[in-house]
Amino acid sequence: MGSGWKILARNPFKRRKPTGLDALIGVREMEDFFKLTNDSSWLLAAEGYDSVREGIYESRFSISNGFLGIRAGRVISRGERWDIPSRAYVAGLFDIPGPEDPIPVLIPGPGWQRIRAILASGPLVYHPAEATSHNMTLDMRRGFLITGCRVVDDPTIAVRARALGMVSLNERAIGLQLVELEVEHGEIEVTLEASIEGLGLGLKLEHLEQDLGVWRTKYSGKRLAIAALSSFQVDGAEVEPITPMPSSLVSAWRWKSRPGQIVRFVRLIAVARADTDDLAPELMVREKLRIAKQVGWRKVLEQHEAAWSERWHSSNFEIAGDPDAEKALRFAAFHLNSAANPTDERVSIGARGLTGDDYHGHVFWDTEIYLLPFYTFTWPQAARSLLMYRFRTIDGARAKAARMGYRGAMFAWESADTGAETTPEQVVGPDGQIVDILCGKQEQHITADVAYAVWQYWQATADVEFLLEGGAEILLETGRFWSSRAQAESDGFCHIRGIIGPDEYHEHVDDNAYTNVMARWNIRRALETVALLRERWPDQWARLSSSLGLSDAEIAAWRTVAETMATGLDPQTGLFEQFKGFFDLQEIDLAAYAGRSVPMDVVLGRERMQRSKVVKQADVVALYGLLPEEFPGDSGRVNFRYYEPRCGHGSSLSATMHGVVAARLGETDLALRYFRDTVAIDLADNHATILGGLHMASLGGTWLVAILGFAGLSLKNDGIAFAPKLPPTWKRLGFAISWQGRRIRIGIDGTKQLLSARLEAGEAMPLLVNSQCQEIRCDQEALFQLA
Repeated sequence: MGSGWKILARNPFKRRKPTGLDALIGVREMEDFFKLTNDSSWLLAAEGYDSVREGIYESRFSISNGFLGIRAGRVISRGERWDIPSRAYVAGLFDIPGPEDPIPVLIPGPGWQRIRAILASGPLVYHPAEATSHNMTLDMRRGFLITGCRVVDDPTIAVRARALGMVSLNERAIGLQLVELEVEHGEIEVTLEASIEGLGLGLKLEHLEQDLGVWRTKYSGKRLAIAALSSFQVDGAEVEPITPMPSSLVSAWRWKSRPGQIVRFVRLIAVARADTDDLAPELMVREKLRIAKQVGWRKVLEQHEAAWSERWHSSNFEIAGDPDAEKALRFAAFHLNSAANPTDERVSIGARGLTGDDYHGHVFWDTEIYLLPFYTFTWPQAARSLLMYRFRTIDGARAKAARMGYRGAMFAWESADTGAETTPEQVVGPDGQIVDILCGKQEQHITADVAYAVWQYWQATADVEFLLEGGAEILLETGRFWSSRAQAESDGFCHIRGIIGPDEYHEHVDDNAYTNVMARWNIRRALETVALLRERWPDQWARLSSSLGLSDAEIAAWRTVAETMATGLDPQTGLFEQFKGFFDLQEIDLAAYAGRSVPMDVVLGRERMQRSKVVKQADVVALYGLLPEEFPGDSGRVNFRYYEPRCGHGSSLSATMHGVVAARLGETDLALRYFRDTVAIDLADNHATILGGLHMASLGGTWLVAILGFAGLSLKNDGIAFAPKLPPTWKRLGFAISWQGRRIRIGIDGTKQLLSARLEAGEAMPLLVNSQCQEIRCDQEALFQLA
């Protein structure tokens, strides 16, 4: 498009006095913001229109900021007969469909980017396929989605259109839309209609006026407000809107087109969610919009770009030798940075973030195991907020534990906004049959997974305020749960029976190794927390132990449970039995099913799967990925060699843990294959599962394989360590991490077999690389020879 975009001097339209939004239109050309980052490694692009893959692109090119999310859409909306409201989301906006379906779902929010061009004969576009030259580009460096197309209604009119959309990373209540149209030919009357759509999906209207609406969810009592401010210009002259419809969120402008004409539309929106009646979301959005109007939309964009620049300084990757891997890691980091909101401790990140409807916005173990490491090591403020969500919902976890006859806190397998269990009891399986879902009752390892993330954050940040405010209570209450859940039996061991491990192909199992070892680890960290509080903060310990009713006798009983927990480890072979009786199950040669297009449970059927050694996803392998210290000697490799060929990878989570473990074991070719499998889940066009949104755990998993796997990052009691094992094609890997108030810049040169480390912020600290330890400081670069 380039030089074809220009401002014409002729002004046939009546002007009105510029408003705060409009006054800046001539200060800096809109063209500046449409210019893409000139480094293609920061750009993700799609050309043309493909009805089969349209939903894939809507997910992949989504933009969000942890509060607002928008699925990607076309520049000009289509005519009514093809119109489907584009999905937009507001974090935490949960409600139940009705009393007979009490599972909370994330309600679609206002779709505020809809515009239509209307001629006398009807909409200019009836179906997306009618437009030509479709293009969509995600500028990851700047956090913008830019779309374009050419629309022709021969012989009446031809128009080139482009749009920029963003939700502010600086002020999360604010969204912005820029649209520019260039008329190629045609002199006819055109109407541009801008509306806010999709608000009938689960919301009841409370109040509506021009450019402001307030709605309420029917059952949860949450309120939502949205306010909008628009500006419309033709050839640099502002055009008054047509008399607006009363009590409507629709605005329209009419003008006479002519060749070479430039039409520009700017819309700012503000959104607020109120969870209680004492909050007034309508006042919040008016104030947010007032401030945005005062600074002008260009400043809003610049502040957003500055916020992204800050995020990239802490989370960017540089990979020499593998540009596809570099772009994939940036894509993952872009959506991970987009998914978190460090200012709201009442929400977490669902399985699909704010990019799609699948899993109803529910939060799983994915967040703590696959996402939290990224935030803990690159954005501790966001990690803290996500963990405080678990603390804010701990009463729901306590209620679940009590309901099932246990003590302490038992976190929900699927969680929404209250911490109550939201797992559906039945779903339709891949074979079309009704399937009972037992995860909400039996997949209990999530409780230890939450504790794992809390402890990892504490080790990495030394955030005393967090530990005393909520972290310690989570560790104590989860340790208490496992101590009541594991039961001592006549063989002298404590057993955990009737559960589901990460391998969900096998239900009602006893002593799942992942669950039992993680539970023992959880109890030991709870005991360590007790000792830490007693020693360093005795007053806080006295208050907390009193409020929880913790006695010395109960704490001593925890230690007994931990010491006698059954784990399934054979000390002779070093092999963990995944659960009691696993070794007696039927062998299935998965190589005979290579190239299948459906999961193994569909191929074999559920009953045969229960009798087989086919594993759905990393289970014992995941345990090694999280707790390698629990695998003495070479038993980590022994277990990987046993379980890796028996895994059917029926979950999008599976490739990640296999990649991390393979990399740590030095099997870099295999690890790279798993890395690429993880990446492909959201970036390969034949993965239709992203129709319902991006897989946030796979995005986090991309980071895990690169940093915990290839770079070999691990936490020690007194610092951090690296044991790099780069793939041969990765000539260099560069990244930054945070540790206890410090930011460290790491460079791993695979050709020279050298690791460089420089402290960018914070006090000097020791760094361990393989067997070498050096102090790193801000004033010099430390070098470590790797071979």
